[in-house]
Amino acid sequence: MLLKIFPQTSYRYDQPIRLGLFQLRLHPKTGRGQEVRSWSTRIEGGTKEVTFMDQFDNQVDLVSAHAHADEVVVTGEGEVEVTDSGGIFGDHRGNIPLWLYTRETEATRPGSAIRQLAEAFSAEWQESSPDSGDITLLHALSAQVLSCMSYQPGTTDTTTCAEDALAAGEGVCQDHAHVFLAASRCLGFPARYVSGYLESGDNGSEQAGHAWAEVHVDGLGWVGFDVSNGISPDDRYVRVATGLDCQDAAPVRGMRLGDAAETMTVSLQVTQQ
Repeated sequence: MLLKIFPQTSYRYDQPIRLGLFQLRLHPKTGRGQEVRSWSTRIEGGTKEVTFMDQFDNQVDLVSAHAHADEVVVTGEGEVEVTDSGGIFGDHRGNIPLWLYTRETEATRPGSAIRQLAEAFSAEWQESSPDSGDITLLHALSAQVLSCMSYQPGTTDTTTCAEDALAAGEGVCQDHAHVFLAASRCLGFPARYVSGYLESGDNGSEQAGHAWAEVHVDGLGWVGFDVSNGISPDDRYVRVATGLDCQDAAPVRGMRLGDAAETMTVSLQVTQQ
């Protein structure tokens, strides 16, 4: 499937800022199941200073705001060819060792709620389905996480950790991914966060990007799990960035100097060609 993608993030300030720096992770990855046909990023109110690959093999554009800017608009545009690989991304590659993906982060550190979920799930699984493979187990764990947390936009933000989201019993795709990552790591699996784009069929208009998780399974490599939708990614999903949690894979991260109040607006269009 050929997907055309238009992400846009706008930062507006109520007075000019003294300094603004942004890291952009908007460029999709080329790899198993997807090929980037074209991609460009346009910056209004700022300048692209350098492009580099980070430790997770994500393409990063470093952008500086123009002096005394009161608005910075980042717009991406491109086409990506995606094929359905059953959610299997394949062998682990890159400079990051696989064991690093078992590491806790501030966003995914398991507390009592996540540990209890993982322990109870593991005990029940060993009793009811001891001979089932890891893929079946992980799909069941994904369903368990979703049953414990309803999808409720606006109830969490980018600073909400997995433990708090699970305790609240609600969240969005970021929270589902974080809880699933934490529980999978409790069970001994390397797991990573994925940010990207999803063609939902809703006239091409999306409120924001999407997030899911990948778990490394012996014999298969990295396998994707979209907890919020209860499936593995198919040819409607475009992988953009990966990391230990949402901070590593955030589409846009920034900092500024000055007393200006900030308003951020995000829009996204993903359409079939």
